[in-house]
Amino acid sequence: MAETIMTTNFKFPNQIDLYKGKVREVYYLEDDILIMIATDRLSAFDVVMPKGIPYKGQILNQIATKMMSDTSDIVPNWLVATPDPNVAIGQACEPFKVEMVIRGYLSGHAAREYKLGKRTLCGVEMPDGMIENDRFNEPLITPATKAEEGNHDEDISREDIENYTRALFKRGTEIAKQRGLLLVDTKYEFGKNKEGEILLIDEIHTPDSSRYFYADGYEERQGRGEPQKQLSKEFVRQWLIQNGFQGLEGQRVPFMSDDYITTVSERYIELYENITGETFVKAEIANIQQRIENNVLSYLSDLI
Repeated sequence: MAETIMTTNFKFPNQIDLYKGKVREVYYLEDDILIMIATDRLSAFDVVMPKGIPYKGQILNQIATKMMSDTSDIVPNWLVATPDPNVAIGQACEPFKVEMVIRGYLSGHAAREYKLGKRTLCGVEMPDGMIENDRFNEPLITPATKAEEGNHDEDISREDIENYTRALFKRGTEIAKQRGLLLVDTKYEFGKNKEGEILLIDEIHTPDSSRYFYADGYEERQGRGEPQKQLSKEFVRQWLIQNGFQGLEGQRVPFMSDDYITTVSERYIELYENITGETFVKAEIANIQQRIENNVLSYLSDLI
């Protein structure tokens, strides 16, 4: 099997903190420098799988980097540099306590709620008479969390952040259309840097944070009531479900053979090439930890 990066424990100059998420590891340095490393960990049903997926971290990092560049005219973002295929370096921000989920289609969580007879999602009305994967007349913004009461920030209003969200989704939809795709739903997160400037943070428009359909045949499949052809990590979830795992208590993650891991890696490469329209170039992954450390230290040495 190809080498993967499952965890890191670097000690960078002027490092003050380290946060490990399900997939990304974030190093905080003095002077509000943030180093985000995309590992090859695979998360599904809020559970991290025991084996890594070769090149997954590189794929997610490079898609997010490209999408940040393609939307920087709409709202500035936290990203400053990508000194390594798995690494993004930028400004540390104070995140706003809201995850801006925007949905162009009745899919996923929204579709499940709709089937239960609910017509309101996060206070937003959904029209009657829809079937799963139908397009909404206008994209719905359904925040996943809300700011704590009394924690309203005067630098950003609900209208501001919603306008950014709609503009970003519109750009993402246009980019997807050029690739023969439909951007179904996604999420955006925002923060404030030390100057008080609002920045787009985290990742955007990746297959881990977004759902895509293939545009070709969409209307025909809807007309026949058939499932849509998706471009997301949904294929992993479906495999897990078929093998008796949905993250529930008492369930065990099914065995993932080397052949299956290779298949998942190939699907992620397919995702990359479809979303970006570019051929994926595999980075050198022998001694991947040393490669990342060397590249980050080289970048930091030019700053210090």
